[in-house]
Amino acid sequence: MRAMVLHMPGAPLVQRDLPRPIPGPSQLLVRVEACAVCRTDLHVVDGELPDPELPLVPGHEIVGIVESAGEHVALPPVGQRVGIAWLGHACGTCRDCTGGHENLCPDARFTGYQLPGGYAEYTVVDAGFCFPIPEAYDAVAAAPLLCAGLIGHRTLAMAGDEATRIGIYGFGAAAHIIAQVLRHQGRQFLAFTRPGDQQAQAFARKLGAAWAGDATTLPDEPLDAALIFAPAGELVPQALRAVRPGGTVVCGGIHMSDIPSFPYSILWGERTIRSVANLTRADGRSFLELAPHVPVRTTTRTYALSAANDALDDLRHGRLDGAAVLVPGLG
Repeated sequence: MRAMVLHMPGAPLVQRDLPRPIPGPSQLLVRVEACAVCRTDLHVVDGELPDPELPLVPGHEIVGIVESAGEHVALPPVGQRVGIAWLGHACGTCRDCTGGHENLCPDARFTGYQLPGGYAEYTVVDAGFCFPIPEAYDAVAAAPLLCAGLIGHRTLAMAGDEATRIGIYGFGAAAHIIAQVLRHQGRQFLAFTRPGDQQAQAFARKLGAAWAGDATTLPDEPLDAALIFAPAGELVPQALRAVRPGGTVVCGGIHMSDIPSFPYSILWGERTIRSVANLTRADGRSFLELAPHVPVRTTTRTYALSAANDALDDLRHGRLDGAAVLVPGLG
């Protein structure tokens, strides 16, 4: 099978012909139809996340068809379309797993990081760690839901239901999905982008932003909450200045540059800073049930599998509205 392989962080992916994987007793073999390109992939490829399992096939927003199953797998059946997300394994027995926080399991393993990912024609997955894809979505449209959607949904949940005026910092794949959820819920959102990024600001307004402008700008009225999707630590103090007393700043990324020091006065007033760590399977089921009812419409740009480096570079330099999606059947 064809696959794009990372041999060394900081180096481009290389196309290789690899043996088609054989599913273990509790695994599925999945033929990849589409795999969205996530900023976390970029962090892995650029060496910003430690100790990837090399050589590595990246990618964790995977949609594909079950081709075969291990001897212990009854469901999902061969022929069903499934989604594969970042969390690929948890022990199931530790305090975090039994307490509903499998995303914090110390033995968790992650797709496209320590487990084979979706920048390939085939991949394998533990049958307990995949999701049925809503019939309303084709493979390309569904792929960004598997991380941008799930992490965005978890990030919003941490802001609390009482937050009705929300700032979104960084208007990329996750933001364009969660903006639609906010509009569906009748909540107001403001979009804060890189200074001068008029393309992203126009995209946010198209999706219903009450205001869109530079992240260096403070809103006219305080926010109830701020969701930070950009991996820029300097946005944390800026967002704290923008939220009201009692408000929450939620950092939605797995990696962020260092947060600069800031005066206690902008945290005081019972403001809160929270981080989002990975996701749970319950998050996946909840969001994939919600998405067709919004309905969430993903904005995508497709690339051939061999063009994975181009897709990563377009993401790296902010040249995308929505999400890049690799399609092995192209080219």
